[in-house]
Amino acid sequence: MTPTCPSPPAAASKAFSDLPGNIRETLCTWYVLKTVALGQMLSLFICGTAVTSQFLADKFKVNTPVLQSFINYCLLFLIYTTILAFRTGESSLLYIVKNKWWKYLLLGIVDVEANYALVKAYQFTSITSVQLLDCVGIPVLMALSWFILQSRYRPIHFAAVVVCLGGVGTMVGADVLSGREEGKASDMLIGDGLVLLGACLYAVSNVCEEYIVKNLSREEFLGMVGLFGTFVSGMQLMIVEYHDVAAIHWDWKIALLFIGFALCMFGLYSLMPVVIKVTSATSVNLGILTADLYSLFFGLFLFGYAFSGLYILAFVIIMVGFLLYCSTPTYSAEPVAQEEDPGIDNTGLKMEEEEEAVPCAIEFISVEDTALNKE
Repeated sequence: MTPTCPSPPAAASKAFSDLPGNIRETLCTWYVLKTVALGQMLSLFICGTAVTSQFLADKFKVNTPVLQSFINYCLLFLIYTTILAFRTGESSLLYIVKNKWWKYLLLGIVDVEANYALVKAYQFTSITSVQLLDCVGIPVLMALSWFILQSRYRPIHFAAVVVCLGGVGTMVGADVLSGREEGKASDMLIGDGLVLLGACLYAVSNVCEEYIVKNLSREEFLGMVGLFGTFVSGMQLMIVEYHDVAAIHWDWKIALLFIGFALCMFGLYSLMPVVIKVTSATSVNLGILTADLYSLFFGLFLFGYAFSGLYILAFVIIMVGFLLYCSTPTYSAEPVAQEEDPGIDNTGLKMEEEEEAVPCAIEFISVEDTALNKE
């Protein structure tokens, strides 16, 4: 599978075209590998949140998803909202809050409730149901990207999604065969509904994130999510989890688990806009399907999970689907002026923003490059 590469900027186009073909292919491959590596870093952060949450629930009987999210939003507020506070002009905190407060309030509500719904679902339904139904977010995300971001997909992208979902199905089958799901569900209808709600809300949040980081800035997205996420989750914490938090018998182990969860979640939120800016929300969500597998591998040692060779097969299938998706760029439905340089959707296929190594040209423009050129 030969990677398709983005077009170079005019200043570097000739220099890159003069490079030998094997060097150009090596550079293209490097971008694909970088995309895969960034996606797996996100998966490891998600794995960290899952493992710490399970320790809190299983070992210490602490189920406080809102409190855990609240700590993360507070960290985002302290770091990124503070950065905005020191800026001036249209990127300043005062200007953004004054002109866009209601938009970011809605985004904060969507993001907080997406986290809450998905974590809460584990109390009512099985891990299998969560893994299967959570995948509904991918076609929802692609549909939203189609209508809102004007992304257009090629047949290979749809095939890649099917392959990735096949990997998830293999993983679920391994769960069932290993007996990991016995006695896990108490009220599956409520739990499944929460998973579907959380998946759809995540899709909305991810599309908004992609638009903001590619047209505005990463700091604006994280700063506003930190500000309004702290407010919304703080209000929800007082209403929903006041008694649960008061009942916690704090010690250094519980405190350490809360800190571990918060740091993993903060790392996830901080890195995801970086990855989305150079790829897309859809490719990121395909890449992080491996997070459940990483959680399982940790669970083999920490929680005594049964191992199955199907888990390895599932990982391979998901990665093959992800590489298929990254191998061909999406493109924009917007008309392109003749003098504009084309680009692509996936970072693995996109050159650095500086005038460094750039791959061979293609004949259509992507949503991502269009957004970058506007900055």
